[in-house]
Amino acid sequence: MVLSSTAYFIFLAAIFFLYWPFARVRALGLAAILFANYFLYAKWDLLYLFLIPAASTCDFFLAWMLDVIRNGIVRRLLVLGSLVLNLGLIASLKYMPFFLENWSTFRGEPAPEWRWVFPLGLSFYCFQSLTYTLDVYRRDAPATRSLLAYLSSVSFFPTTLAGPITRVAVLLPQFERKDKTVSPQDNGKALFVIGLGLVKKLLIADYLADNLVNRVFDFPDLYSGTEVLIGVYGYALQLYYDFSGYTDIALGSALLLGIKLPANFNRPYAAANIADFWRRWHISLSNWLRDYLYFSLPGKRSRIMPYFNLTLTMTLGGLWHGASWNFALWGLLHGLGLAVHRLFQAVLGKRQGGAPARVMASVVTVQFVCFTWIFFRAADLAGAQSVLARIGSGTVSFANISSGVALVLAVAALMHYFPERWYAWTVDRFTAFPFFAQAATLVLLALALQYLGASGAAPFIYTRF
Repeated sequence: MVLSSTAYFIFLAAIFFLYWPFARVRALGLAAILFANYFLYAKWDLLYLFLIPAASTCDFFLAWMLDVIRNGIVRRLLVLGSLVLNLGLIASLKYMPFFLENWSTFRGEPAPEWRWVFPLGLSFYCFQSLTYTLDVYRRDAPATRSLLAYLSSVSFFPTTLAGPITRVAVLLPQFERKDKTVSPQDNGKALFVIGLGLVKKLLIADYLADNLVNRVFDFPDLYSGTEVLIGVYGYALQLYYDFSGYTDIALGSALLLGIKLPANFNRPYAAANIADFWRRWHISLSNWLRDYLYFSLPGKRSRIMPYFNLTLTMTLGGLWHGASWNFALWGLLHGLGLAVHRLFQAVLGKRQGGAPARVMASVVTVQFVCFTWIFFRAADLAGAQSVLARIGSGTVSFANISSGVALVLAVAALMHYFPERWYAWTVDRFTAFPFFAQAATLVLLALALQYLGASGAAPFIYTRF
């Protein structure tokens, strides 16, 4: 069920009206949320109705034992069990064909068929689940005694497909609160961000994908070098508006149920450097990689290892996005970029320079990020090479860039750099309307956008990961 589809909003409305009459009875409210979570999983594959509850229950009891046991060896074995469970799910249900294919290529044999691959990747669920067991292991958070609250929070349906990856220790207090209410301001903000997410997805991301990006990346030789370059910039905007649009719908859906999820984007193409980019792009994944992978690697006090660890962390983060050498190379490039930035900071200090230097640094950062997006988007390394070769041809033509594409690109770029105070002012004006007027506006917007989208709502890009 795509979060920008009519079916999803009918489902969300049903859960909203089912949940709030029971919200004051904690067990009934949690049961309603859990029903919604598992219903959404079942829509993808009925196997998830066994897999997710079984894995979540295992992690719940592992965390409970981590909380009460003091023996260091036993605790390490318990957290290792959680790591094996969650990383094993990712490896077996997502990466096994990739492993088998590469191993078979190395041995010169045909790759065996692997049937245990399912339509919905579990990367977001597994990473979110690991935040809980790892936090309890580190004594950064206590273990909950409520299995129902844990099951509801770790598989919370707005975050199922593409995050944000939220620490379960942050979600649990919100789910366990007995006097749960939602203010009119929060209701208004929820509807506003859902509407904004729909605009981002259907009017910008899907339009750019259908009318520019897919064509350029599928058949780069049919376009001039400048048109392919514009297609790369278009993909940078498509990916941002697609993923941030999903995040807006997820945040708004959660807020309607009284749950506040963390922000996942903050104008990433306005970043001053590559480190700043990763503080603004997919913030929840950046924080996860930093807190649970990078800080766990050895050699933090040495001179060389932090640079290696940055590169390794981002390479693994690239592979997390998909079982492809393209993603590994994308992550490696970002890891090298972060290592070089850290080296410059070590040598030159954290001097900012004047305004021209800061602007130039930001421009260079955006160019580097867009260059790496080529490997992220291309079907394989050969496809990325074709795109780069076409850009390098130096041919100039804009014949295939329609006025509609040019307009959407301009609007998308301008919207990205809007001052935050403009956004806050718009939210305040919308929340001043009565709730039913807000809801009616959202319904009309959704219907209009579905009508304008001739091909319907396409799946969000990050739901593949």
